[in-house]
Amino acid sequence: MQHKTHSWKSADGLTIFGQYWQPETTPKALICIVHGMGEHSGRYPHFVEYFVPKGYAVFALDHRGHGKSGGQKGHMPGYDNMMNDMDKFMAEANILFPDTPKIMYGHSMGGNVAANYAIRRKPNGIKGLLLSSPYFRLAFNPPAWKVSLGKFMAGIIPSLSQPTGLDASTISRDTKEVEKYKNDPLVHDKMSAAFFVNISAAGEYAITNAAQLAVPTLVVHGDGDKLIAYSGSEAFVDASNGKATFKGWPGRYHETQNDLGKEEVFAFEEAWFEKILSA
Repeated sequence: MQHKTHSWKSADGLTIFGQYWQPETTPKALICIVHGMGEHSGRYPHFVEYFVPKGYAVFALDHRGHGKSGGQKGHMPGYDNMMNDMDKFMAEANILFPDTPKIMYGHSMGGNVAANYAIRRKPNGIKGLLLSSPYFRLAFNPPAWKVSLGKFMAGIIPSLSQPTGLDASTISRDTKEVEKYKNDPLVHDKMSAAFFVNISAAGEYAITNAAQLAVPTLVVHGDGDKLIAYSGSEAFVDASNGKATFKGWPGRYHETQNDLGKEEVFAFEEAWFEKILSA
């Protein structure tokens, strides 16, 4: 397995950090990882260790305001910035792996971004879209004052950040993974007012416009997820008019890729990859 880092500039001049892993042979496809809120591209080692030996290359970015990329921590000026960032990400993917089929894998907030990207920009060259516990709706109701403050400040000081208050124990039933998350210096719990308002609205937009999907889509979600609503994923798939397929995982927590029994999830996803690549 080969591993390399690769950075580029966003449309508005930020340095975006990325990294990729590839097998020794010609890859059968490139899986482009779009990570979740507060995390980064380096949090998918189990995914990489499973799929690269199977013949897949994996390419991941750190979103603006995350990991090793530039920008204020947890801040997104506008949703178009994220869509433009996805355009650049896929352009870099095509530079690095020009003749390799592309699959986009979006987790949590990254699932929101990946779904909206497929719906709004309708990019050419993506063979499949896999959404892992996508952030369409929260699984809990944030304090009303926090929501009101976020909406109010988004119009006045959009970059004002608040702690997300994420309980790390809810990401996985594997306590080792929870500790890794807690001790990861690149993980943060910041979210700006603009980010919260934009990402929340985009979740509902994705559900409302799911029927506009033009690429085979698989949604996977654990029904033990206490962070992101399982029912939101169901609503997205129901609204897709058959464009998306849903796979629920009983008892699994938010990060199915880092939860107990992750190999079973990977095997299911691999079978789906093989199916869409052979279609």
